[in-house]
Amino acid sequence: MTTRHSAVALIPARRGSKRVPGKNVRLLRGHPTLAYTIVPALESGVFESVIVSTDSEEIAAVARHYGAEVPFLRPAAFAGDTSPDIEWLEYTLRELAARGRSWDAFSLLRPTSPFRTADTIQRAWALFGAQEGVDSLRAIEKCAQHPGKMWVVRGNRMLPLLPFENPALSGSGSGELPTRGVPWHSTPYQALPPVYVQNASLEIAWARTVLEQHSLAGDVVVPFITEGYEGFDINDPSDWMVAEKLIADGAAALPRIAAAAYGAVV
Repeated sequence: MTTRHSAVALIPARRGSKRVPGKNVRLLRGHPTLAYTIVPALESGVFESVIVSTDSEEIAAVARHYGAEVPFLRPAAFAGDTSPDIEWLEYTLRELAARGRSWDAFSLLRPTSPFRTADTIQRAWALFGAQEGVDSLRAIEKCAQHPGKMWVVRGNRMLPLLPFENPALSGSGSGELPTRGVPWHSTPYQALPPVYVQNASLEIAWARTVLEQHSLAGDVVVPFITEGYEGFDINDPSDWMVAEKLIADGAAALPRIAAAAYGAVV
């Protein structure tokens, strides 16, 4: 970007979580998981404001302790288990605009990615800013299980999820008669094309994609390939156990937090 564009970090942290109860404020190495998103967002220097969207006064207090703003609570209508992000995002941006606060762009940072760092955010912002004619950026990583090996089941029959053949492995065989291409599900992993899956680490978009297009991603999306464990997402109890083991083994490091732990007696 040749012009300095303004940006806000928006961190969703509603109170409900069925798979990992209270995961947004559950303690991980002495601090609530939410803190490991707020602190890198502040330290990145990318954002004019770091705002937490929550429907809980308790979570709001935690957020403010670590330096984030909570200008208002999220309405219950936008805080259900099945509430799509676009609803609370549009509500939040419009409510803030009504209070005289607006930005060119925003980043959606979920507190379930505790290994995301200030450097992660800076790299993503630089990549987003270097693009022309884009609507958003989304964090992705290579699929651990390739969709070319996946099936859908219909009754007592199954069909390949990708009903195509691998053109790279098709040919004439003996040179006399053409042979069929090799189905993706029968292709060696090494010959399968790289496929990526989005992770919850971060998203960046122009505010107009939400306010004008009523979309989070828009039409033109920039890929941001995460490195190491910065895209790791805590979605269920097993993820929580993996996160704790990664930390204990030194395989992944949490962002450093200088503030006293929330609720600590000082």
